Amino acid sequence: MAQSSSVQSTFGPSSTGQTLLTPEMMAKLERMELVSRKIFRGRMKGERRSKRKGQSVEFADFRNYVAGDDLRFIDWNLFARLDRLYLKIFLEEEDLHVYTLVDDSLSMDFGTPTKFLTAKRIAAALGYIGLCRGDRVSVSTFSKAASPLVVRGRASSHRLIGQLQGSECQSSTPSMEESVRRFCLKNTGKGIVILITDLMNKTGYEAALKMLVAREMDIYLIHILSPEELQPKLTGDLKLMDAEDSDMREVSISSSLLQRYRLTLDAFIESARSFCNRRSIAYVSVRSDQEIDPLLNEYLRTRGLVR
Repeated sequence: MAQSSSVQSTFGPSSTGQTLLTPEMMAKLERMELVSRKIFRGRMKGERRSKRKGQSVEFADFRNYVAGDDLRFIDWNLFARLDRLYLKIFLEEEDLHVYTLVDDSLSMDFGTPTKFLTAKRIAAALGYIGLCRGDRVSVSTFSKAASPLVVRGRASSHRLIGQLQGSECQSSTPSMEESVRRFCLKNTGKGIVILITDLMNKTGYEAALKMLVAREMDIYLIHILSPEELQPKLTGDLKLMDAEDSDMREVSISSSLLQRYRLTLDAFIESARSFCNRRSIAYVSVRSDQEIDPLLNEYLRTRGLVR
């Protein structure tokens, strides 16, 4: 099937060379925050408050002094009243590492708008939220999983968006399993992993996701499919070709065949959802023509990724 042209959406015109995020959308994103379901120790001071106790400027509690504690944090006023040593505890500020891995295989270059374009918009939106909050944001595609762009701070947003905007689907993309393996070898830290893919990989997705689970990452799988895949409008005798390996099939489209296709697709989606749920992976199903506003404010907020 031929590639369909993309359309204008919340993120502005989709033609190459134009930004993925409009100023209006960026203003909305600046009020959001990415949230991890797990506690990770950041490498640098960020803008978020950790559940762990540390040494920031925001007071949290007292505890008894023990030998070896830093004398600078003793509350001497409390000592003067109670004649006992207490240490002041503060909420620690920490940063979060947000990893985004985008499928850039040829199967993503399909739909109206294409799945890849929508994937880049989602990656740009979530990455911008992280940059505004002082998080370290890493973004890469399957074909460049071993050489991600790592940025920090709002001033780096043009690099993030430019990197995504210039990305194109590749004809020689490694399998999902190999891409995730390269990603894991390159990135040894912990954090949130946002995997955006259509899961159309002949070798399967299970091994790749198990690798991420073994790393104890906070994993979000955004499963993106096009309207043409969810509800195909095909008729007659057709010759269909796999965009990735040129595998050819001649089919006669009938109502019963389309019904079997939809049942098979529904079973595939439910199997992926169930696989993720059993392993504490947040599964989010997305249409490529879905607006980003409700995706962020409803689906991802409900699943705890943004607030």
